[in-house]
Amino acid sequence: MIETLIGSTLAALSTGLGALLILLLPKSISHRSRDMMLAFTAGIMMAAAMMSLIPEALQYGGIVQVIVGVLLGVYVLNLLEKFIPHIDLEHNKSGIKFDQKAMLIIAAITLHNIPEGLSVGVSYASDSEGTGNLIALAIGLQNAPEGLLVALFLIQQRIQRWKALVVATLTGAVEIPMAFLGFYLTTSVSWLVPYGLAFAAGAMLFIIYKELIPESHGDGNERLSTYTFIIGVLFMIFLIQIF
Repeated sequence: MIETLIGSTLAALSTGLGALLILLLPKSISHRSRDMMLAFTAGIMMAAAMMSLIPEALQYGGIVQVIVGVLLGVYVLNLLEKFIPHIDLEHNKSGIKFDQKAMLIIAAITLHNIPEGLSVGVSYASDSEGTGNLIALAIGLQNAPEGLLVALFLIQQRIQRWKALVVATLTGAVEIPMAFLGFYLTTSVSWLVPYGLAFAAGAMLFIIYKELIPESHGDGNERLSTYTFIIGVLFMIFLIQIF
């Protein structure tokens, strides 16, 4: 339980750590830098899902549990996004008024942090030593650029830098209670462990393919983003081997 608290808190605070850079950076960053951050994040999440979460789910359950869990994770994310639609941080042309648009952006990012928090808690509930720390690290690494992008969007809307930093940090805070929920459910009902791990993998895969990869290819930087995606995958594989 203590490890879950520490791991989920550090992963959540990584959002604020990334957002902290807005105190040093200009109000905007290049499309190339943004696309590279998104692609690197996608690579980290892909390796975490395919080389850690899914193999763990297979170990604790079987192919049926993995298929059901992954599809359920995809379905839940798809269902939730129908209620809180995604809005591109830099390409929005919908004409939505500022207050509504800002709230939708914050809500969408917070929504995406829910399955990430669950994945951390489920990973700590498994008996495999180091899995929880590894997933918490992977989530933390992808939270940092996410926090920076949210903070940059907010200051572009003339919100003070310190306020943007606080709001971006709070979007990651939802991961802490979600981690405890995932930990509690899987430890109380042990047969949920493989489903929970596969659910987290499915949610990650949905975010990777629907959000991160398309956005990283939106400004003519497809080749560079592809290279950065592969670097992210290799970096996460390296971390998996260490842990």
